[in-house]
Amino acid sequence: MTGAGRLKSVKRGVRKGGESAKAAIGHIADLIIDIAPRVPVRDLATLRKQFPGLGPDEIADRLIAGASRATATVGAGIGAAAMMPVPPAMLAELAAEITGVAAIEMKLVAELHEVYGLRPPGNLAQRSTAYLTSWTEERGIDVAHPTTVNAALGGQMKRELRQQIMKRTVRDLPNLIPFMIGAAVGAMMNRRDTKKLAERVRKDLRERQTPWDRLAGLPPLERPERPYKALPESPEGPRDA
Repeated sequence: MTGAGRLKSVKRGVRKGGESAKAAIGHIADLIIDIAPRVPVRDLATLRKQFPGLGPDEIADRLIAGASRATATVGAGIGAAAMMPVPPAMLAELAAEITGVAAIEMKLVAELHEVYGLRPPGNLAQRSTAYLTSWTEERGIDVAHPTTVNAALGGQMKRELRQQIMKRTVRDLPNLIPFMIGAAVGAMMNRRDTKKLAERVRKDLRERQTPWDRLAGLPPLERPERPYKALPESPEGPRDA
């Protein structure tokens, strides 16, 4: 099938499959909410050990660069879906991309909070909610006024998350046609968007950062019972402690 033929097929399928697409997006949102507390996060002590002699901004630079490369790899690999004439197959590939990128970016968001000495209070579930909010809203958590730290994953957060995913899906779908362009553009856009997210979060955290010498006695982060296994190994060092 030619590129033009695939495009026509996708447009027909999208028109006919609007309801199934909405259902798929809702399913993806639920997957991301399930993944959030399972993303393994390196605590400050581990990060300082893995990046000896570096300060907060220098470690943050390394983390952002590594996560951007990882999401670019996910975006490049997803382009093969455009070779499939059936849009549901493409939606399945998009689901894999969106959840994969979300896990990488949520790990990055959590570790940036560690680097700048702004770990949200609470247990693993509560911190995961905070990081999920940070990722969705593209902002750092204000631990002095943690209005979202103790919030449950209720309807409002799910609606916000679904809106975020809808924007990503709508943005990515045209870039999957044809295959080679889709792969290149997907990688570029994922890299760009991850960096943009990280810089927005980092800007908030820098304004409120806590010096490391004031963090004596910070307990290590607990490890998730079922760590999410689909995260790539960091090119800057081990993935976990």
